[in-house]
Order: sequence, then C-alpha cells, then structure tokens
Amino acid sequence: QVHLVESGGGLVGAGGSLRVSCAASGTPMSRYAMGWFRRAPGKDLEFVAVISWSGDSTDYADSMKGRFTISRDNAKNTLYLQMNSLQPEDTAVYYCAAAILHYTPTESRYYNYWGQGTQVTVSS
Repeated sequence: QVHLVESGGGLVGAGGSLRVSCAASGTPMSRYAMGWFRRAPGKDLEFVAVISWSGDSTDYADSMKGRFTISRDNAKNTLYLQMNSLQPEDTAVYYCAAAILHYTPTESRYYNYWGQGTQVTVSS
C-alpha cells in the first residue's frame, strides 16, 4: 500500500507557472505507474498526465501537451507536475494517483491509490 500527499498548489496569475509535488510513503513508488488528475468546480475528474514506473514513458491529455510536464524521482519517492502557461480554466483540485501497472493508464478506474488533492487557482 502507498500513501500519497500532494503539495505545492496555490494562486497564480494567468500565464504563470506552478509546480505541484506528490510525496509517497509505504510501498516504494517505483512499483507504480503514477498519474495526475484534476477536478474543476462542477466538472468530472479529468486525466492530466501519467508516467511509467521507470519514468521512460509519459502521456498527457491533449490540452496539457506542451504546457505541463510530469516527472518522478523514485529515489525521493516524489512525483512532480510542472505547469506552465497556466490559464483560468486550469483552476482545479489536482490529485496524484498510483496504479499497480507496468504501462501508463489514462483512466481513473485503473488507479489504486489517491492523494487528498491540492488546490490550484489561476486568476485572469
């Protein structure tokens, strides 16, 4: 079992950047594919990005490609999401999640463990 805790959320102006982190404890994070999802007010949970257990494979939602970068440091048991060119529509609670899989799932139903989320607010 793995426990996930997100941090680094906050308020940023449109066009700004923010990096959120996810610290894992318990089972080593290296055993999991790791993903980021988000939930905007009044909307469904949305896939953001995923990275394989080794870090050599990533996938992004189309609207995040070129703006967001997912990375991981297995030695530190930490997952990151660097977000650039943020827009008000990126305002959401961002969640990290772990999947006991050796590929990169984009659907939330494949994830076994979830963090509590961190709020990201982008002002116009």
